[in-house]
Amino acid sequence: MRTVHCVKLGQELPGLEEAPWPGPLGQRIYDSVSQEAWAMWEERMKMILNEYRLMPWQKEAQDIVAKHMEDFFFGESAALPPGYTPTPAK
Repeated sequence: MRTVHCVKLGQELPGLEEAPWPGPLGQRIYDSVSQEAWAMWEERMKMILNEYRLMPWQKEAQDIVAKHMEDFFFGESAALPPGYTPTPAK
């Protein structure tokens, strides 16, 4: 199993099996985002799709999702506060 130093969670964790998004952004995520952080993003993405009433297959929706994804993982506020522990899934 490959591990990455997760840019979101700040520790060595299991990495993704393949790039989850096309192009350079997908490669950056593959190289530096853990499975756990990607699962957090998937929950955020559902919220974004619902909030903006986006259809995932539309180019405009994909552009909006990509921008939010880049901010989530690599933006200035991307790193979680020190001592953060995720809420256990229900």
